[in-house]
Amino acid sequence: MQTSFTAAQLRDPALAAANDVLRTCVHCGMCTATCPTFVLLGDELDSPRGRIYLIKDMLESGRPATEEVVRHLDRCLSCLSCMTTCPSGVHYMHLIDLARTHVEQTYRRPWHERALRALLMAVLPHPGRFRLALIGARLGQPFAGLLAGEGPLFKRMRAMLAMAPGRLPAAGMRDGPGVHEAAGARRFRVALLAGCAQRVLNPAINAATIRLLTRMGGEVVVPADAGCCGALTHHMGAHDQAMASARANIAAWSRELDGAGLDGIVINASGCGTTVKDYGFMFRTQPEAAAAARVAALAMDVAEALEKFGYAPSRPEPQVTVAYHAACSLQHGQKVTDTPRALLRRAGFRVVEPAEGHLCCGSAGTYNLMQPDIAARLRERKLGNLRALRPDVVATGNIGCMTQLAGGGLAVVHTVELLDWMAGGPEPEGIGGRAAE
Repeated sequence: MQTSFTAAQLRDPALAAANDVLRTCVHCGMCTATCPTFVLLGDELDSPRGRIYLIKDMLESGRPATEEVVRHLDRCLSCLSCMTTCPSGVHYMHLIDLARTHVEQTYRRPWHERALRALLMAVLPHPGRFRLALIGARLGQPFAGLLAGEGPLFKRMRAMLAMAPGRLPAAGMRDGPGVHEAAGARRFRVALLAGCAQRVLNPAINAATIRLLTRMGGEVVVPADAGCCGALTHHMGAHDQAMASARANIAAWSRELDGAGLDGIVINASGCGTTVKDYGFMFRTQPEAAAAARVAALAMDVAEALEKFGYAPSRPEPQVTVAYHAACSLQHGQKVTDTPRALLRRAGFRVVEPAEGHLCCGSAGTYNLMQPDIAARLRERKLGNLRALRPDVVATGNIGCMTQLAGGGLAVVHTVELLDWMAGGPEPEGIGGRAAE
């Protein structure tokens, strides 16, 4: 794609990066076939190619974002299916992230959107605040019928209430700051990103991860100063806030690297993993560039870690059929595709995969709260494809997908919970008491 940025514009590292991405695009349109919003809406401007044109015009002109541009960019899930499909290697993720920062810096949203976005950014990255918010939402669920309006504010408020779990798990006891010793001789040492929202919604995921890694001979450290990866704020265009979260993590993990050392940084929420693996790019012009690149190179999804450190089951094969739902951030963002399936098969599960496995379930961070209508349509499409398999359980590698698919008539667990079970851990809650035989 031909671009016309001025020499002055290209001195801005962000615009120079955007220029590189734009010039890679050859207008082929192959991305449209795998874009969830284009599949649903059929609007060229709701496809990656259409959004690329909007972004190009906005950035080249230097104009503030318009309502039309914001509407179509907001509908993008950042599922990155287009990056898997693209034959030219267009790095759409970097382009849409830059565009969202430009939107937040130049466009004034309606007051209710500003308020909701500010609330989400103030609450979700902080486990204590998030727990209190979920308790409040659960108390408000009986009054959801009062929010009967069809405007976007009412729809989003209803979505927020509906997403609150009926029962909030007790706070996790094993994922707090500290060092979890290896069982037996230590074979490796890793840091675990305990995360933010996941710790509240499903602390069993971190517990299973720590149990499994320590049983495999790993020493697992959870640094006190590592928190939210920055993904939630980054994808909402809050650049400074996202960089502050990432900077704190880089500092915390660098202290471990310079101290006792690390063989990896394990992340069991794939949305977080995609962002941490991109820290090198995010900080390429910052003083922390070298440290960020080192951290990004060590980051690994928990499935990658289990494969690297030699996962082996210890129980007989279970008579359980697992439908594997590939989270977009894992299959498209991190290009981790075969490893989770291979691990599940190694553990003895019968693994089946749904039709349209490349399409997003509609979670996408805060997307299901900000775009509830599209998210609901994608959820039902995904659930329909999963139900057709008649599985005993659905496994996935991202808490957002688990939350989105909950309540759809299927048991949904994290992949690591099943792998931990087959290596001596407890049976994951909700799969029907099917103990391994």
